[in-house]
Amino acid sequence: MALSDHVDLSRFMEGVERRNPGQIEFIQAVHEVAADVFPWIIQHDREEYLEYQILRRIAEPDRVVSFRVCWEDDNHNIRVQRGWRVQNNNAIGPYKGGLRFHPTVTESVLKFLAFEQTFKNSLTGLPMGGGKGGANFNPRGKTDHEVMRFCQSFMTELYRHVGDDVDVPAGDIGVGAREIGYMFGQYKRITNRFTGVLTGKALEFGGSEIRTEATGYGVVYFLANMFEYRDRSLEGMRCAISGSGNVALHAAEKVLHLGGSVHTFSDSGGFVFDPDGVDEEKLAWTKELKEQRRGRIAEYADRYPGATFHADQRPWSVPCDVALPCATQNELSGDDARELVGNGCIAVAEGANMPTDADGIEVFAEAGTWFAPGKAANAGGVAVSGLEMSQNSARLAWEEDEVERQLVDIMAGIHERCVEHGRVADTGDVNYVRGANIAGFVKVADAMLAFGVV
Repeated sequence: MALSDHVDLSRFMEGVERRNPGQIEFIQAVHEVAADVFPWIIQHDREEYLEYQILRRIAEPDRVVSFRVCWEDDNHNIRVQRGWRVQNNNAIGPYKGGLRFHPTVTESVLKFLAFEQTFKNSLTGLPMGGGKGGANFNPRGKTDHEVMRFCQSFMTELYRHVGDDVDVPAGDIGVGAREIGYMFGQYKRITNRFTGVLTGKALEFGGSEIRTEATGYGVVYFLANMFEYRDRSLEGMRCAISGSGNVALHAAEKVLHLGGSVHTFSDSGGFVFDPDGVDEEKLAWTKELKEQRRGRIAEYADRYPGATFHADQRPWSVPCDVALPCATQNELSGDDARELVGNGCIAVAEGANMPTDADGIEVFAEAGTWFAPGKAANAGGVAVSGLEMSQNSARLAWEEDEVERQLVDIMAGIHERCVEHGRVADTGDVNYVRGANIAGFVKVADAMLAFGVV
Protein backbone atom coordinates (compact mmCIF):
# COMPACT_ATOMS: atom_id res chain seq x y z
CA MET A 1 0.00 0.00 0.00
CA ALA A 2 1.37 3.44 -0.96
CA LEU A 3 2.28 5.87 1.78
CA SER A 4 -0.23 8.34 0.35
CA ASP A 5 -3.01 5.91 1.23
CA HIS A 6 -2.28 6.50 4.91
CA VAL A 7 -2.49 10.32 4.66
CA ASP A 8 -5.90 11.93 4.77
CA LEU A 9 -5.79 15.65 5.55
CA SER A 10 -9.58 15.92 5.82
CA ARG A 11 -9.80 13.09 8.33
CA PHE A 12 -6.88 14.51 10.31
CA MET A 13 -8.57 17.92 10.52
CA GLU A 14 -11.90 16.36 11.46
CA GLY A 15 -10.12 14.89 14.47
CA VAL A 16 -8.57 18.25 15.37
CA GLU A 17 -11.96 19.96 15.14
CA ARG A 18 -13.65 17.23 17.20
CA ARG A 19 -11.07 17.55 19.97
CA ASN A 20 -11.08 21.37 19.91
CA PRO A 21 -14.69 22.43 19.30
CA GLY A 22 -15.15 26.11 18.48
CA GLN A 23 -11.43 26.91 18.65
CA ILE A 24 -11.34 28.56 15.24
CA GLU A 25 -7.92 30.21 15.48
CA PHE A 26 -6.21 27.04 16.65
CA ILE A 27 -7.86 24.90 13.98
CA GLN A 28 -6.83 27.42 11.29
CA ALA A 29 -3.20 27.30 12.43
CA VAL A 30 -3.07 23.48 12.49
CA HIS A 31 -4.66 23.20 9.03
CA GLU A 32 -2.13 25.61 7.51
CA VAL A 33 0.79 23.50 8.75
CA ALA A 34 -0.78 20.10 8.02
CA ALA A 35 -1.61 21.10 4.42
CA ASP A 36 2.12 21.55 3.75
CA VAL A 37 3.59 18.84 5.98
CA PHE A 38 1.52 15.86 4.80
CA PRO A 39 2.45 16.21 1.09
CA TRP A 40 6.11 16.64 2.07
CA ILE A 41 5.98 13.45 4.17
CA ILE A 42 4.63 11.55 1.14
CA GLN A 43 7.16 13.07 -1.27
CA HIS A 44 10.10 12.21 0.97
CA ASP A 45 8.74 8.84 2.14
CA ARG A 46 9.01 9.71 5.84
CA GLU A 47 6.64 7.02 7.08
CA GLU A 48 8.06 7.22 10.61
CA TYR A 49 6.45 10.65 11.08
CA LEU A 50 3.06 9.02 10.46
CA GLU A 51 3.78 5.89 12.47
CA TYR A 52 4.74 7.94 15.52
CA GLN A 53 1.84 10.41 15.01
CA ILE A 54 4.23 13.36 15.16
CA LEU A 55 1.94 16.11 13.87
CA ARG A 56 -0.98 14.72 15.88
CA ARG A 57 1.18 15.01 19.00
CA ILE A 58 2.42 18.52 18.19
CA ALA A 59 -1.22 19.58 17.69
CA GLU A 60 -2.03 18.41 21.23
CA PRO A 61 -0.36 20.74 23.78
CA ASP A 62 1.72 19.09 26.47
CA ARG A 63 -0.51 20.92 28.92
CA VAL A 64 -2.89 23.86 29.18
CA VAL A 65 -2.92 25.53 32.59
CA SER A 66 -5.97 27.70 33.32
CA PHE A 67 -6.32 29.70 36.52
CA ARG A 68 -8.28 32.46 38.24
CA VAL A 69 -6.61 35.85 38.77
CA CYS A 70 -8.15 37.98 41.54
CA TRP A 71 -7.04 41.55 42.11
CA GLU A 72 -8.30 44.79 43.65
CA ASP A 73 -8.75 48.00 41.64
CA ASP A 74 -8.11 51.50 42.97
CA ASN A 75 -11.75 51.81 44.06
CA HIS A 76 -11.36 48.68 46.21
CA ASN A 77 -13.52 46.57 43.91
CA ILE A 78 -12.55 42.91 43.67
CA ARG A 79 -11.93 41.98 40.02
CA VAL A 80 -11.66 38.47 38.59
CA GLN A 81 -9.86 37.56 35.36
CA ARG A 82 -8.82 34.26 33.80
CA GLY A 83 -5.21 33.41 33.07
CA TRP A 84 -3.62 30.67 30.97
CA ARG A 85 -0.28 29.15 30.10
CA VAL A 86 -0.19 26.83 27.10
CA GLN A 87 2.93 24.66 27.04
CA ASN A 88 2.76 23.21 23.56
CA ASN A 89 6.02 21.35 22.92
CA ASN A 90 9.47 21.22 24.55
CA ALA A 91 11.19 18.72 22.22
CA ILE A 92 14.06 21.10 21.40
CA GLY A 93 14.22 23.26 24.53
CA PRO A 94 12.30 24.91 27.36
CA TYR A 95 8.87 26.27 26.49
CA LYS A 96 9.28 29.81 25.16
CA GLY A 97 6.67 32.34 24.15
CA GLY A 98 5.00 35.55 25.19
CA LEU A 99 2.26 36.56 27.59
CA ARG A 100 -0.67 38.52 26.14
CA PHE A 101 -2.99 40.72 28.22
CA HIS A 102 -6.04 41.67 26.16
CA PRO A 103 -9.84 41.24 26.40
CA THR A 104 -9.80 39.05 23.26
CA VAL A 105 -7.50 36.43 24.81
CA THR A 106 -9.07 32.97 24.84
CA GLU A 107 -7.76 29.44 25.12
CA SER A 108 -8.12 29.04 21.35
CA VAL A 109 -6.03 32.13 20.61
CA LEU A 110 -3.29 31.02 23.01
CA LYS A 111 -3.25 27.46 21.68
CA PHE A 112 -2.85 28.76 18.12
CA LEU A 113 -0.06 31.09 19.23
CA ALA A 114 1.73 28.31 21.15
CA PHE A 115 1.41 25.95 18.17
CA GLU A 116 2.86 28.60 15.84
CA GLN A 117 5.55 29.42 18.40
CA THR A 118 6.79 25.83 18.31
CA PHE A 119 7.71 26.13 14.62
CA LYS A 120 8.88 29.73 14.87
CA ASN A 121 11.32 28.87 17.65
CA SER A 122 12.52 25.85 15.69
CA LEU A 123 13.26 28.07 12.70
CA THR A 124 15.58 30.31 14.73
CA GLY A 125 18.02 27.42 15.24
CA LEU A 126 18.05 28.14 18.98
CA PRO A 127 17.12 25.50 21.60
CA MET A 128 13.62 26.71 22.47
CA GLY A 129 10.29 24.92 22.63
CA GLY A 130 6.91 26.54 22.06
CA GLY A 131 4.50 28.06 24.57
CA LYS A 132 2.18 31.03 25.02
CA GLY A 133 0.08 32.51 27.78
CA GLY A 134 -1.84 35.49 29.01
CA ALA A 135 -5.10 36.72 30.45
CA ASN A 136 -8.31 38.44 29.40
CA PHE A 137 -7.15 41.53 31.30
CA ASN A 138 -7.01 44.90 29.57
CA PRO A 139 -4.19 47.12 30.86
CA ARG A 140 -5.50 50.07 28.82
CA GLY A 141 -6.95 52.71 31.11
CA LYS A 142 -5.63 51.05 34.26
CA THR A 143 -3.33 52.88 36.67
CA ASP A 144 0.19 51.68 37.32
CA HIS A 145 -0.89 50.40 40.72
CA GLU A 146 -3.79 48.43 39.23
CA VAL A 147 -1.50 46.87 36.62
CA MET A 148 1.01 46.05 39.35
CA ARG A 149 -1.60 44.33 41.50
CA PHE A 150 -2.88 42.31 38.56
CA CYS A 151 0.62 41.26 37.47
CA GLN A 152 1.52 40.22 41.01
CA SER A 153 -1.63 38.13 41.32
CA PHE A 154 -1.04 36.59 37.89
CA MET A 155 2.54 35.62 38.76
CA THR A 156 1.48 34.24 42.16
CA GLU A 157 -0.16 31.41 40.21
CA LEU A 158 2.11 31.29 37.17
CA TYR A 159 5.40 31.02 39.09
CA ARG A 160 4.84 27.34 39.89
CA HIS A 161 4.65 26.47 36.17
CA VAL A 162 7.70 28.38 34.84
CA GLY A 163 11.46 28.44 35.32
CA ASP A 164 14.66 29.21 33.42
CA ASP A 165 15.03 25.54 32.34
CA VAL A 166 11.29 24.80 32.19
CA ASP A 167 9.29 27.64 30.62
CA VAL A 168 10.48 31.18 29.93
CA PRO A 169 7.67 33.63 29.09
CA ALA A 170 8.18 37.02 27.45
CA GLY A 171 6.00 39.99 26.55
CA ASP A 172 3.35 40.25 23.85
CA ILE A 173 0.31 42.47 23.23
CA GLY A 174 -0.48 44.35 26.45
CA VAL A 175 2.68 43.13 28.17
CA GLY A 176 5.64 45.47 27.93
CA ALA A 177 8.56 46.44 30.12
CA ARG A 178 6.27 47.66 32.92
CA GLU A 179 4.35 44.39 33.16
CA ILE A 180 7.48 42.25 32.82
CA GLY A 181 9.09 44.21 35.66
CA TYR A 182 6.13 43.70 37.98
CA MET A 183 5.94 39.98 37.21
CA PHE A 184 9.68 39.44 37.58
CA GLY A 185 9.65 41.26 40.91
CA GLN A 186 6.86 39.02 42.18
CA TYR A 187 8.62 35.86 40.96
CA LYS A 188 11.80 36.91 42.74
CA ARG A 189 9.81 37.75 45.87
CA ILE A 190 8.09 34.35 45.98
CA THR A 191 11.01 32.11 45.01
CA ASN A 192 13.97 34.11 46.38
CA ARG A 193 15.74 33.32 43.09
CA PHE A 194 17.23 35.76 40.55
CA THR A 195 17.11 33.77 37.31
CA GLY A 196 16.23 34.37 33.68
CA VAL A 197 12.63 33.21 34.12
CA LEU A 198 11.27 36.04 31.94
CA THR A 199 12.69 37.79 28.92
CA GLY A 200 12.04 41.34 27.82
CA LYS A 201 13.40 42.58 31.14
CA ALA A 202 14.89 46.05 31.58
CA LEU A 203 18.65 46.33 31.09
CA GLU A 204 19.08 47.11 34.79
CA PHE A 205 18.03 43.60 35.84
CA GLY A 206 19.13 41.21 33.11
CA GLY A 207 17.52 42.40 29.90
CA SER A 208 19.17 42.38 26.51
CA GLU A 209 20.03 45.21 24.17
CA ILE A 210 17.58 45.64 21.24
CA ARG A 211 15.03 43.21 22.73
CA THR A 212 12.38 45.93 22.38
CA GLU A 213 13.30 46.52 18.74
CA ALA A 214 13.94 42.90 17.79
CA THR A 215 10.60 41.77 16.36
CA GLY A 216 10.15 44.86 14.18
CA TYR A 217 13.79 44.90 13.11
CA GLY A 218 13.68 41.18 12.36
CA VAL A 219 10.64 41.52 10.08
CA VAL A 220 12.47 44.07 7.96
CA TYR A 221 15.72 42.08 7.92
CA PHE A 222 13.73 39.08 6.64
CA LEU A 223 12.05 41.32 4.06
CA ALA A 224 15.47 42.60 2.97
CA ASN A 225 16.59 38.97 2.52
CA MET A 226 13.57 38.36 0.28
CA PHE A 227 14.60 41.29 -1.89
CA GLU A 228 18.29 40.31 -1.92
CA TYR A 229 17.40 36.78 -3.01
CA ARG A 230 15.94 38.39 -6.13
CA ASP A 231 18.87 40.83 -6.55
CA ARG A 232 16.76 43.77 -5.48
CA SER A 233 16.79 46.29 -2.65
CA LEU A 234 14.32 47.83 -0.19
CA GLU A 235 15.63 51.29 -1.07
CA GLY A 236 12.84 53.47 -2.40
CA MET A 237 10.08 50.95 -1.55
CA ARG A 238 6.79 52.41 -0.26
CA CYS A 239 5.62 50.60 2.85
CA ALA A 240 2.16 50.30 4.43
CA ILE A 241 2.26 49.20 8.07
CA SER A 242 -0.66 48.25 10.30
CA GLY A 243 -0.49 48.72 14.02
CA SER A 244 1.35 51.36 16.01
CA GLY A 245 2.74 49.28 18.84
CA ASN A 246 6.20 48.01 19.50
CA VAL A 247 6.49 45.84 16.36
CA ALA A 248 5.05 48.38 13.94
CA LEU A 249 7.11 51.30 15.22
CA HIS A 250 10.43 49.47 15.13
CA ALA A 251 9.65 47.91 11.75
CA ALA A 252 9.09 51.45 10.50
CA GLU A 253 12.39 52.53 12.02
CA LYS A 254 14.33 49.80 10.24
CA VAL A 255 12.54 50.44 6.93
CA LEU A 256 13.78 54.03 7.14
CA HIS A 257 17.31 52.82 7.99
CA LEU A 258 17.32 50.68 4.82
CA GLY A 259 16.08 53.47 2.54
CA GLY A 260 12.36 52.68 2.27
CA SER A 261 9.46 54.99 3.09
CA VAL A 262 6.60 54.43 5.55
CA HIS A 263 3.15 55.88 4.93
CA THR A 264 0.67 54.32 7.38
CA PHE A 265 0.09 53.36 11.01
CA SER A 266 -3.11 52.11 12.61
CA ASP A 267 -4.80 51.17 15.87
CA SER A 268 -8.26 49.91 16.82
CA GLY A 269 -9.77 53.29 15.88
CA GLY A 270 -8.56 53.37 12.26
CA PHE A 271 -5.44 54.28 10.28
CA VAL A 272 -3.45 57.35 9.32
CA PHE A 273 -2.03 57.90 5.84
CA ASP A 274 0.88 60.27 5.39
CA PRO A 275 1.55 60.81 1.67
CA ASP A 276 4.81 62.63 2.49
CA GLY A 277 6.12 59.65 4.45
CA VAL A 278 7.05 59.18 8.09
CA ASP A 279 10.49 60.66 8.74
CA GLU A 280 12.65 60.22 11.85
CA GLU A 281 11.07 63.21 13.62
CA LYS A 282 7.53 61.99 12.96
CA LEU A 283 8.46 58.49 14.07
CA ALA A 284 9.93 59.79 17.33
CA TRP A 285 6.72 61.74 17.99
CA THR A 286 4.60 58.65 17.27
CA LYS A 287 6.69 56.57 19.66
CA GLU A 288 6.16 59.16 22.37
CA LEU A 289 2.42 59.20 21.60
CA LYS A 290 1.98 55.43 21.83
CA GLU A 291 4.62 54.42 24.37
CA GLN A 292 4.53 57.31 26.84
CA ARG A 293 1.13 58.97 26.52
CA ARG A 294 -0.67 55.82 25.31
CA GLY A 295 -2.61 58.04 22.90
CA ARG A 296 -4.61 57.22 19.77
CA ILE A 297 -3.12 57.21 16.27
CA ALA A 298 -5.78 59.71 15.10
CA GLU A 299 -3.70 62.36 16.88
CA TYR A 300 -1.01 61.94 14.21
CA ALA A 301 -3.28 63.64 11.65
CA ASP A 302 -3.85 66.53 14.06
CA ARG A 303 -0.11 66.93 14.55
CA TYR A 304 0.82 66.62 10.86
CA PRO A 305 -1.86 68.29 8.69
CA GLY A 306 -0.67 66.61 5.48
CA ALA A 307 -1.80 63.26 6.89
CA THR A 308 -5.37 61.96 6.94
CA PHE A 309 -7.15 59.71 9.44
CA HIS A 310 -9.52 57.00 8.25
CA ALA A 311 -11.77 55.83 11.07
CA ASP A 312 -12.64 52.14 11.46
CA GLN A 313 -10.55 51.15 8.44
CA ARG A 314 -7.33 49.24 7.82
CA PRO A 315 -4.48 50.61 5.69
CA TRP A 316 -4.57 48.03 2.88
CA SER A 317 -6.27 50.38 0.41
CA VAL A 318 -3.18 52.59 0.24
CA PRO A 319 -0.95 52.06 -2.83
CA CYS A 320 2.34 50.53 -1.70
CA ASP A 321 5.18 48.25 -2.74
CA VAL A 322 5.41 46.43 0.60
CA ALA A 323 2.83 45.62 3.30
CA LEU A 324 3.74 44.80 6.89
CA PRO A 325 0.71 43.66 8.93
CA CYS A 326 1.87 44.21 12.51
CA ALA A 327 -1.36 44.48 14.50
CA THR A 328 -3.19 41.22 15.26
CA GLN A 329 -4.46 37.94 13.83
CA ASN A 330 -6.78 37.84 10.78
CA GLU A 331 -6.52 41.57 10.08
CA LEU A 332 -5.82 41.10 6.36
CA SER A 333 -8.61 39.38 4.41
CA GLY A 334 -8.89 38.05 0.89
CA ASP A 335 -10.52 41.30 -0.23
CA ASP A 336 -7.71 43.29 1.40
CA ALA A 337 -5.15 41.12 -0.35
CA ARG A 338 -6.81 41.68 -3.74
CA GLU A 339 -6.73 45.44 -3.12
CA LEU A 340 -3.05 45.32 -2.20
CA VAL A 341 -2.20 43.28 -5.30
CA GLY A 342 -4.25 45.63 -7.48
CA ASN A 343 -2.40 48.62 -6.05
CA GLY A 344 1.03 47.20 -6.90
CA CYS A 345 2.13 45.49 -3.67
CA ILE A 346 4.88 42.98 -4.46
CA ALA A 347 5.84 41.75 -0.97
CA VAL A 348 4.11 41.08 2.36
CA ALA A 349 5.90 40.18 5.60
CA GLU A 350 3.87 39.41 8.70
CA GLY A 351 4.93 41.27 11.83
CA ALA A 352 1.95 39.96 13.82
CA ASN A 353 1.00 36.32 14.37
CA MET A 354 -1.24 34.98 11.59
CA PRO A 355 -2.56 38.43 10.56
CA THR A 356 -3.45 37.21 7.05
CA ASP A 357 -6.43 34.88 6.79
CA ALA A 358 -6.48 31.79 4.56
CA ASP A 359 -8.20 33.62 1.67
CA GLY A 360 -5.60 36.37 1.76
CA ILE A 361 -2.72 33.89 1.65
CA GLU A 362 -4.32 32.19 -1.36
CA VAL A 363 -4.72 35.53 -3.17
CA PHE A 364 -1.04 36.36 -2.64
CA ALA A 365 0.00 32.91 -3.84
CA GLU A 366 -2.04 33.19 -7.03
CA ALA A 367 -0.72 36.69 -7.72
CA GLY A 368 2.92 35.71 -7.18
CA THR A 369 3.25 38.19 -4.31
CA TRP A 370 6.22 37.38 -2.07
CA PHE A 371 4.60 36.39 1.21
CA ALA A 372 6.50 35.77 4.45
CA PRO A 373 4.41 34.17 7.24
CA GLY A 374 4.77 35.36 10.80
CA LYS A 375 6.43 32.20 12.05
CA ALA A 376 9.40 33.13 9.86
CA ALA A 377 9.26 36.90 9.47
CA ASN A 378 8.53 37.91 13.06
CA ALA A 379 10.85 35.41 14.75
CA GLY A 380 13.36 38.16 15.58
CA GLY A 381 11.67 38.89 18.88
CA VAL A 382 11.91 35.38 20.22
CA ALA A 383 15.39 35.05 18.73
CA VAL A 384 16.67 37.93 20.85
CA SER A 385 14.71 36.52 23.80
CA GLY A 386 16.78 33.37 23.28
CA LEU A 387 19.91 35.49 23.25
CA GLU A 388 18.73 37.13 26.48
CA MET A 389 18.38 33.65 28.02
CA SER A 390 21.96 32.89 26.98
CA GLN A 391 23.25 36.12 28.51
CA ASN A 392 21.35 35.44 31.75
CA SER A 393 22.73 31.90 31.99
CA ALA A 394 26.29 33.16 31.49
CA ARG A 395 25.77 36.23 33.72
CA LEU A 396 26.91 38.39 30.81
CA ALA A 397 25.53 41.40 28.93
CA TRP A 398 26.47 41.75 25.26
CA GLU A 399 26.86 45.09 23.52
CA GLU A 400 24.11 46.31 21.21
CA ASP A 401 26.19 45.78 18.05
CA GLU A 402 26.84 42.15 18.99
CA VAL A 403 23.16 41.37 19.63
CA GLU A 404 22.06 43.02 16.40
CA ARG A 405 24.76 41.17 14.45
CA GLN A 406 23.42 37.89 15.78
CA LEU A 407 19.85 38.96 14.94
CA VAL A 408 20.88 39.69 11.36
CA ASP A 409 22.53 36.26 11.11
CA ILE A 410 19.52 34.47 12.63
CA MET A 411 17.03 36.12 10.24
CA ALA A 412 19.29 35.28 7.28
CA GLY A 413 19.40 31.66 8.51
CA ILE A 414 15.60 31.51 8.76
CA HIS A 415 15.35 32.83 5.21
CA GLU A 416 17.79 30.17 3.99
CA ARG A 417 15.77 27.39 5.64
CA CYS A 418 12.57 28.71 4.06
CA VAL A 419 14.24 28.78 0.66
CA GLU A 420 15.64 25.26 1.12
CA HIS A 421 12.22 23.75 1.79
CA GLY A 422 10.04 26.20 -0.12
CA ARG A 423 11.83 26.69 -3.46
CA VAL A 424 9.54 25.98 -6.41
CA ALA A 425 11.50 23.71 -8.78
CA ASP A 426 10.01 24.97 -12.04
CA THR A 427 10.35 28.70 -11.42
CA GLY A 428 13.00 29.07 -8.72
CA ASP A 429 10.59 31.23 -6.73
CA VAL A 430 9.93 30.52 -3.05
CA ASN A 431 6.77 29.46 -1.24
CA TYR A 432 7.75 30.88 2.13
CA VAL A 433 4.68 29.48 3.90
CA ARG A 434 5.52 25.93 2.88
CA GLY A 435 9.22 26.44 3.50
CA ALA A 436 8.66 27.76 7.02
CA ASN A 437 6.15 25.05 7.91
CA ILE A 438 8.34 22.19 6.73
CA ALA A 439 11.65 23.54 8.05
CA GLY A 440 10.13 24.24 11.45
CA PHE A 441 8.39 20.86 11.57
CA VAL A 442 11.35 18.67 10.61
CA LYS A 443 13.62 19.78 13.46
CA VAL A 444 10.92 19.28 16.10
CA ALA A 445 9.78 15.99 14.54
CA ASP A 446 13.28 14.49 14.47
CA ALA A 447 13.81 15.40 18.13
CA MET A 448 10.49 13.76 19.04
CA LEU A 449 11.48 10.60 17.16
CA ALA A 450 14.73 10.47 19.12
CA PHE A 451 12.83 10.56 22.41
CA GLY A 452 10.46 7.75 21.54
CA VAL A 453 6.81 7.83 22.56
CA VAL A 454 6.71 10.36 25.42
